[in-house]
Amino acid sequence: MLKKMGEAVARVARKVNETVESGSDTLELHLEGNFLHRLPSEVSALQHLKAIDLSRNQFQDFPEQLTALPALETINLEENEIVDVPVEKLAAMPALRSINLRFNPLNAEVRVIAPPLIKFDMLMSPEGARAPLP
Repeated sequence: MLKKMGEAVARVARKVNETVESGSDTLELHLEGNFLHRLPSEVSALQHLKAIDLSRNQFQDFPEQLTALPALETINLEENEIVDVPVEKLAAMPALRSINLRFNPLNAEVRVIAPPLIKFDMLMSPEGARAPLP
């Protein structure tokens, strides 16, 4: 399992580094299902990134460096282990249109505080819902 996780992290780091080094205006980054629990710091350099898919990973904390990406419109964090979300920082993101947090054990405070503060779609599962088995 550790070897598999190490390979996934190396693959992700390579993909992010290639994107940053190429100077590409990559609009989407697909990192779903890679056993990630944090993002490499290089992600902060992707200032033109419009969409990121981090679904089916192992994030327990919301990757806050995403809140510094001005062009980011869509964040997919479905099926992780995130409990708390920086609602105020997300609300201040100028381009954000949608964040998918389905099948995360979000705390009740996020569920109550978020809706009146946000101007984008926040997808959440009913409290206690579990992801379907593959």
